[in-house]
Amino acid sequence: MQTDIKPVKILRSPFFIAMWLTLFLVEVIKGALLVAVLPVYMDNILGLSAGVIGVAFALQYLGDNLFRAPSGWAAERIGFRATMVTALICTLIAVLMIIFFKSAFGLALACLILGVGTSPLWPCAMTGVTALSGPQNKNGTAMGALEMAALGGTGLGPIGMNWLLERTDHDYRTVFLVLLGCAVLVILVAMILPGRVVLEEQQHTGGETKKAVKYPPKPHLLTPLIRLKNSVQGTLQRVRSTLNVNPLVYPALFMQSFVIGLLSPVITLYTRTDLHISPNLYSLLLIAGGGITVIALLPVGKMVDRFGTSIFLHMGFLLASASLFAFASITSIPVVFGIVMMVGVSYAMILPAWNTFVATLIPKGERGAIWGFFLTLQGSGMVVGPIVSGLLWDHISHPAPFIGSAVVMAGLAVVHFVLSRRPYRTAPAK
Repeated sequence: MQTDIKPVKILRSPFFIAMWLTLFLVEVIKGALLVAVLPVYMDNILGLSAGVIGVAFALQYLGDNLFRAPSGWAAERIGFRATMVTALICTLIAVLMIIFFKSAFGLALACLILGVGTSPLWPCAMTGVTALSGPQNKNGTAMGALEMAALGGTGLGPIGMNWLLERTDHDYRTVFLVLLGCAVLVILVAMILPGRVVLEEQQHTGGETKKAVKYPPKPHLLTPLIRLKNSVQGTLQRVRSTLNVNPLVYPALFMQSFVIGLLSPVITLYTRTDLHISPNLYSLLLIAGGGITVIALLPVGKMVDRFGTSIFLHMGFLLASASLFAFASITSIPVVFGIVMMVGVSYAMILPAWNTFVATLIPKGERGAIWGFFLTLQGSGMVVGPIVSGLLWDHISHPAPFIGSAVVMAGLAVVHFVLSRRPYRTAPAK
């Protein structure tokens, strides 16, 4: 009889607690900088153009996505602690550069380093949770809790920094010092992560099978470059031979974040210019949509562990598609609040179920590298989406990005319907 680590026990494990806190604090820093602080600081204080701000933000997404796969690979070789601490030192350096650099080049470079510093976050979190969950991949609860940390940090960062700016009469130095303190704190939290990648092994005692957690032997600190090259080549060969998923998985990963990329640049403009919603009412709208998502994530994650992912993804994609179509055509403010809450419910269904579904496709070998590869594909939608969104907004109509995102969600529903029946290739990958 096989016994897995129960989902609730995963949440209580030292690794998960440390990873949850690390994820939350990093998202507080990113949310504060990218949403509340840098756009206004670079525009109003430093007088930089919107083009420069766009390039700086694009470099942040680029650094994050380019280094996800290498950081996942590194986590399996040198461990969670060394990978995360090294990367988070880059985050600390990026905050310091933002404080002292005033030029467009300096701030763009700081954003690039910020992206590199945050790149190992999700590969490490996903790899560790997948390893702890056992062969049955009952990790919906854990995935929901991780998404709670991410969304909570992303929301708390801008809200907290906006409040601090108001209290200090827009003293950005105080805000940067607070973020610097958060960067130091998250490095200290990352230091309690396990030094090695968690592995599962089965120990057969008295007819029962128990899970054992052990750490591989510590590698040499000075590894020759030729050994590193051979290790990378061996990893790529094993990934090609063990990753036997349906090719539809790859566009599905891209589409999942492409929707968010379509919405993120224009949602504020649309609510203010087309729906004529005041800033205070807009904050309530965000709380209504985001709050219901955060509240629902954990219970939905538990239900995913119990009933599986298919029903939640089918319902979530279809509900999101219908809600976004409605959002693009309805202007009644009370109805808009209801639609936004429906979008929040749909994402509460999608996020833990989607990550759990993807986890079932990842073989035990090279988890970190494959998670990094998958997350890079998924994150690339956030780079392309805003560009397409701007073109739709400028050259077609203001509701066009929302209609486009609804179409993509409907497409995801169809793709997932196929994947749920045939998640793997019909023949082994070569």
